Amino acid sequence: MSLVAGSNARLEVRGERRHATEAEYGSWVKAFVPHYAARYQRMAAYRRFVQTWPDLEDWFQAPLLVRAGFTGGPLRATGRTDTFDASGYLVYLALVQGLGLDYDFLFVRKYAQLFSIPAGGRGLGVDLELFEAHKVRLTELGYGPVSSASNFTWATGRLLLHRGDPDITSITAEDLFDMAEQIRAFGQRADFAELRAALYRKSPWQMTGDNAGERFARAHLAKVHCLHVLLFNIGQVNEPPIAGTSRRKSWEENLLPEPCPPRIRAVVERYLLARLEAQFDRPQTVRIAREGLRRFVNWLCREHPDITSLAQLNRTLLEEYLRWLPTYLSQNTGEPLHVTTRKHEINAIGAFCRDTSMWGWDDVPGGPLLMTRDAPRRQETIPRYLPRHELDALMTAIEGLTDPLQRTALLLLRWSGARRDEIRRLTWDCLDTYSSGHPRLRIPVGKGHSERLIPLHADAAAALQETINQAKTMNAVARRDPSTGRLENYIFVRKGKLLSSATLFDDAFEKACTAAGLVDADGTRTVSAHRLRHTLGTQLAEGGARIQTIMTILGHKSASMSMIYSRISDPVVRRQYEEALASGQRIAGPAAEALMTGKLDEESVHWLQTNFLKTELELGHCLRLPAEGPCECEIMLTCPKFLTTSEYAPRLRSRLGREQELIEDAQARGWDREVERHHATQRRLQALLSDLDEGEDFAK
Repeated sequence: MSLVAGSNARLEVRGERRHATEAEYGSWVKAFVPHYAARYQRMAAYRRFVQTWPDLEDWFQAPLLVRAGFTGGPLRATGRTDTFDASGYLVYLALVQGLGLDYDFLFVRKYAQLFSIPAGGRGLGVDLELFEAHKVRLTELGYGPVSSASNFTWATGRLLLHRGDPDITSITAEDLFDMAEQIRAFGQRADFAELRAALYRKSPWQMTGDNAGERFARAHLAKVHCLHVLLFNIGQVNEPPIAGTSRRKSWEENLLPEPCPPRIRAVVERYLLARLEAQFDRPQTVRIAREGLRRFVNWLCREHPDITSLAQLNRTLLEEYLRWLPTYLSQNTGEPLHVTTRKHEINAIGAFCRDTSMWGWDDVPGGPLLMTRDAPRRQETIPRYLPRHELDALMTAIEGLTDPLQRTALLLLRWSGARRDEIRRLTWDCLDTYSSGHPRLRIPVGKGHSERLIPLHADAAAALQETINQAKTMNAVARRDPSTGRLENYIFVRKGKLLSSATLFDDAFEKACTAAGLVDADGTRTVSAHRLRHTLGTQLAEGGARIQTIMTILGHKSASMSMIYSRISDPVVRRQYEEALASGQRIAGPAAEALMTGKLDEESVHWLQTNFLKTELELGHCLRLPAEGPCECEIMLTCPKFLTTSEYAPRLRSRLGREQELIEDAQARGWDREVERHHATQRRLQALLSDLDEGEDFAK
């Protein structure tokens, strides 16, 4: 029989756990423990352990501190019992004889030299060359050589001892998830402090404090996570590693957490899976639909428990839900749902009713119950670009970021105008040059469902090239892109993991805003990272870029989206404003006094600067602000918001002559009230011309 682990050497027969014979264990010790003194100690410990626990099953059933050799018998000079010294024999039972050990015992004991040659490492069946190669691969992924060796040895050793199988290549993702759950459970044990105190006799600080169990779990979950990162990057497991090594919730677990009638649950799940599998929608779009349907179904089950099928829905029920939805408070902000969120969710419910009706499904409304106008109107706002002084301070802070990946991500956000998810998913081949040598960036398929090539600022290109080189050196495993379905080599990877948007953008922008002073009294940043995209769009428009150019760079599918930047930067608006108000022309009208005396507030002046062209009327301009609502005046000459300039004097005189013709016509017809009205208009026109020093006498 081979002395190394194998299927023929197992001691677990029909669930029975028993000792190895002295001859079996002695042969193994003689073959793989090189030093005579160590052999003697091994065999002496074996004999004492067998004498104390003649039935191995009794040892497995004993209290944990007794099994670990901390209590339960006479203490030796080391302060431990004879059972404590049997650690080497138990390792032999696990890896050579296939008798797996429970995690609680493995967590309470140390195994610093588990796979060393003096400890019999070559006889345990573990591929030590592969073991060392894995530690080297961890350093390539960005882990420190000391920490990677320690983390990998701790997690791998205990996992193999628990499995009773020395084959590292047989470890699965399920093994990792199970070990992580056991670590969390161990940290929550009522006797955790006692167990750790017994292990760390000389270091009591390691188990003191109310959160000692949490600290234990956090520290050791990081070790399991390290092993998960390695196995994922060598292709041994397919589930991407996440912090805490937790199982990702299934679609069903994320869908309807509250009690829900089976018929409703079945049809909603079927609908969402159909949309996801058809791949007509991006996963993000289906996620929004899922959230909207989940909120609606939960409300329906809570408010109308008698509804057991969505076929019972009617317009009255949906109108009740539409009245309730604005009162729902977001779990993230504590505020009512934003109008955009409500619009998306109402549209999702409407789409569900229409789609399932067209598909002829059962247990569905059977027809459209919501219309487009049921969704709230989203306010159209002007993109918020960053003023020059704020932009300069922010860019200085970004250049000072110590994390090169975060710095590169924000530089790309500034100079490419790409969306955050597009930047996060950039690949090794995303950067090249035009024939002229200017850097060019390939932005991957994203919200617009198409790739695009755009020019890139030299500073961002230099930082991006360094990041690409670092990613190639790390050589992390390729990941399947959610938009294209292809395997891609991403560049924003650290320790074998694709960085999240929170780490890459939110944390980085928080640091930059704090350094730039763009925070309020509470330390909360006053600008968002998305304003860098708006700033680039505004600068392109101000620089005279065509609409098609702005669409290409920002990835807009609709020209109307890019035209927003042109409207707020229209040089014609600025020119006419300057000609009318800054060139010394005389002005007249009820709004003229407020403008000349500086009584208009800053918001009003800003609106005037950006919308002056759109205020033009036949004879002048209206300065009524959007916040004041629509104009209700029928006679613009009497409106208090009316403003005119000397360049409109010819039109005013022409209108004055026209009023005289209308007066004469009304007199001929005997329309006295019309004569009176036109006389009033005529006097108003004469007053405006007089204010402009363009007066002219007309017969009354």
